[in-house]
Amino acid sequence: IFGGTGEVIGRVAGGIVGAVMVLFLFVIMMLDVNHSVLKEGFASYLPVGLGVSIVMLAEIGLAVMGQKYTLTEVASLGEKYSNTRELGELLYTHYVYPFELAAVLLLIAIVSAIALTLRKRSGLRRQNPSDQVKVKAADRVRLVDLSSEQKD
Repeated sequence: IFGGTGEVIGRVAGGIVGAVMVLFLFVIMMLDVNHSVLKEGFASYLPVGLGVSIVMLAEIGLAVMGQKYTLTEVASLGEKYSNTRELGELLYTHYVYPFELAAVLLLIAIVSAIALTLRKRSGLRRQNPSDQVKVKAADRVRLVDLSSEQKD
């Protein structure tokens, strides 16, 4: 992270958006989706998908081949410069409320993902902790005397 404050916040926001997208993908994976219906219209979306892929590859190429970040900029920051410390100072001073808001949104997304995937299922054996605590050792353990076999 070598740019200004806006770029730092942009990268952090991008990371948060990425984390939320991973949670949404988790929810979609946990739902029982009929995949055969989704695969029926795959060929009709192929041209759009290829177009988006070409645009994304071009953007990645421009970012990698661009001359925006050079080694002289990194060297001018000094030996004791830490981008992790810089990011921490920005997040916990200037942008503490958006950072906390993002944390709450991620917590809500996690709870929602769990709530969406939680459903009643018949035939499952459930534990009853109160019954487990009430059991005595004599009721649980049964000693059996087995005679040993003779080898021929």
